[in-house]
Amino acid sequence: MSQHRDSAETMTEHEQQSNATRDATPADATSARPRRELIAWRNAIFAIFFLSGLSLASWVARLPVVRDDVGLSTQGVGLVILAGSIGSIGGLIAAPWLMARFGARLGMIGVLVTVSVGLVLVGIGGSALPSVVLVVIGLALFGFGNGAVDVMMNVEGAEAERELDKTVMPLMHAFFSFGTVAGAGLAAVASALALSVSVHLGIIAAVIAVAVVIAVRFVPVREELGDDPHTDAPRDPWTVRLKRSLSVWADVRLLLIGVVMLGMAFAEGSANDWLALAVVDGHGFDATAGAAIFTVFTVAITAARVLGGPFIDRFGRVIVLQVMAGIGVIGLSMFIFGTETWMLVAGAALWGVGCSLAFPVGMSAAADVPDRADAAARVSAVAMIGYCAFLVGPPLIGFLGEQFGILNGLLLLLGLMVIAGLAAPAARERTRPRRA
Repeated sequence: MSQHRDSAETMTEHEQQSNATRDATPADATSARPRRELIAWRNAIFAIFFLSGLSLASWVARLPVVRDDVGLSTQGVGLVILAGSIGSIGGLIAAPWLMARFGARLGMIGVLVTVSVGLVLVGIGGSALPSVVLVVIGLALFGFGNGAVDVMMNVEGAEAERELDKTVMPLMHAFFSFGTVAGAGLAAVASALALSVSVHLGIIAAVIAVAVVIAVRFVPVREELGDDPHTDAPRDPWTVRLKRSLSVWADVRLLLIGVVMLGMAFAEGSANDWLALAVVDGHGFDATAGAAIFTVFTVAITAARVLGGPFIDRFGRVIVLQVMAGIGVIGLSMFIFGTETWMLVAGAALWGVGCSLAFPVGMSAAADVPDRADAAARVSAVAMIGYCAFLVGPPLIGFLGEQFGILNGLLLLLGLMVIAGLAAPAARERTRPRRA
C-alpha cells in the first residue's frame, strides 16, 4: 500500500514537473535544433509536397488514355473522378484521427503509400485489365491518401517554418506546383514512349513509396504531433488527443483564418478547372489561347509562392493578404470583363498572384500559438477548410456557369476574395515578428 502511494506520488511529481517545464517554455524560444537539422527537416517537407503534386499530375495527365481504354463516357469520367473527390474528403476528415493515433511521421508514410497503391490500381484498371471498378477503388484510395497527407504535410510544414523563424510555407506550396509540372512532363514522356498507363503509374507509385520513407527519416520525432518519443514519460491516450484536436473548431479567430483560406482556395481551385474553358466559351478564343492563358496563371501563382516569403517577413501577414486580395479582385475583374487579349493575360496573371499566398499564410497563422499541440490541431482544421474549398468550388462554379454563363459564374469568386481580404486581420502575428 505504501509502495503504491509512493509510486503515485512520484508519478504526480513527474507530471507536475513535466507540466511546469512545458508551461515555463517561452512561446518565442529559439529552436534548440542545429541549423543543419532544421534545413534537413524543411527539405523533407519540400519533398513530400513535391510527391503529392507528382502523384496528382501523373494520374490527371493519363486520364484521356484511361477513358479510352476503359470506354467511359464524359458522364462516366465525372463519376469516376467523384470517387477520388469523396476519398479526398474522407482523408481530410480522417487526418486528425490518424495523427492522434499514429503520429505525423508514420501517418505521412502510411497515407502516401496508400496513394501509391491507389495509383497502381488505377494503372491496372485503366490499361492492363480494363475495369471501372478497379479504377474507382484506386481513385478512392488515391484521393484518401492525398487528402490526409495534405493536412499532415501542412502541419509539419508549419512546425518547421516556426522553428526556422523564417516564412517558407509559400515555398513549400510552390514545391507542390513543381511536382505537378514534373508529373505532367513525365506523363508526356511516358506517352511519347508508348508506355502503358499501368507501367507508367506503377513506376511513379514506386518512386513515391520509396521517397516518402527516405524523406520522413529527416522529420524530427515530436510527441505533440502524436509521434512516439520512445520514453517512459506519461502520455495522454490518443482518444484524449483527438478530442483536444477537435476542440479548436470553437476558436472564432481560427474560423476567420479559415474564411481567408476558403475564399482564396475557392478562387485557385476554380481557376484550375475553369479558366481555360472560360477563355474559350466565355471570351470566344480558341483552345490554344485557353491553354496559354491558363499557363500564365500557373506560372504567376508558382512564382508568387517562390518569391512571397520575404515580403511576408518584411510587411507582415495582414498587409500582404490584404494587398493580395486587392490584386486578385483587380485581376479577376480584368479577366471577366476584359475584351482584349492583353487584358485576359494580365488578368489571369494578377488572379494567380492574388490567390497565391493566402493558403500557405493561413497555415502559418493557424500555427501561431504557444502550445504546439494546439498548433497542430489548428493547422489541421484550417487545412480541412481550405482543401474542402478546392473540392467543392469547381463543381459549384460549373453549376453556376450552366445556369448563368461561365463568366457570370466566376463573379462569385470576386465576392469571396473581398470577404477574404476583410477577414485578413485574423492572421495577424501573435507570438513574435519574424526576422526580415
